[in-house]
Amino acid sequence: MPIQRFPTNPIITPAMDERLGGNVNGPSLIRAPAWLPNRLGNYYLYFGHHQGEYIRLAYADALAGPWTIYRPGTLQLAETPCYNHIASPDVHIDEANQRLIMYYHGPRFSRAEVAADPITQRFPTLGGQRSFVATSQDGIHFTSGTEVLGSSYFRVFAWQSFTYALGMPGIIYRSQDGFTNFVQGPVLFNENMRHSALLRRDHLLYVFYSEAGDCPEHIKVATIDLRPAWLAWQPSAPRSVLFPETDYEGGNLPLQPSERGAIHERVRQLRDPGIFVEEEQTYLLYSIAGEAGLAIAEMTVSARSHPETNMSQNPRSKQE
Repeated sequence: MPIQRFPTNPIITPAMDERLGGNVNGPSLIRAPAWLPNRLGNYYLYFGHHQGEYIRLAYADALAGPWTIYRPGTLQLAETPCYNHIASPDVHIDEANQRLIMYYHGPRFSRAEVAADPITQRFPTLGGQRSFVATSQDGIHFTSGTEVLGSSYFRVFAWQSFTYALGMPGIIYRSQDGFTNFVQGPVLFNENMRHSALLRRDHLLYVFYSEAGDCPEHIKVATIDLRPAWLAWQPSAPRSVLFPETDYEGGNLPLQPSERGAIHERVRQLRDPGIFVEEEQTYLLYSIAGEAGLAIAEMTVSARSHPETNMSQNPRSKQE
């Protein structure tokens, strides 16, 4: 699975617009459909801030940029059932209905409600954050539903007439329509799993993710064979995909194990993968130096690609 970083990286940094704040994470990239009114550019890149009051948007005519921040942002906290912040957009194009579908999360439950919640009792790191879904006709103004869909960090894919979601930390959900009644299934990953990104190739689901506690935190991939019954799905052993090696990724910073939660300083970590596919080419987006910006790389995923193959080395960490 060869990976080539874009020479124009990083494509998004906090310095591009003061409204972004110092925290950038959770990329979700689409090619803007031709039917979107008043298209800003060929590509729309949605992303978040760990304490953000709206979902960010950047646009460009080429993947390499230049990228421009849409200052007003898109979905606003006040337009959702959440409080404090919203983040982690996962945006999909609904061609049949000419609309965009955005899954996102935010705090929803009080401390008392969280204490009584069996999922939070099992996974305390979830806190009161839960996932919701919103739709938009123009890619900017979204209308959110109020139903709690599942845990935070929803990443959604379709398979055999169902809509599935992978939530943190590795919980699988299933819905008949993608908007309501997500049924919880098995937990496929450990509690250190952070933000994930999904790529389905036929019956094989590639799960890109990072884990809190790694030294350095970096992007990994595991695969899931979707042919068995969904309650029997199992991930393969993960393999490393990309390490923080360049200076803009934090490769020149000290090696330290990562921790849960937001990070507001530059560190030697890669987090928050996102997957974008166009004309059979696959791209990996990710947050750099912790959550100090976004970068993009071209990635070759062939029918032979499998996590059992060694994909990346981390020469610096081996030397230190």
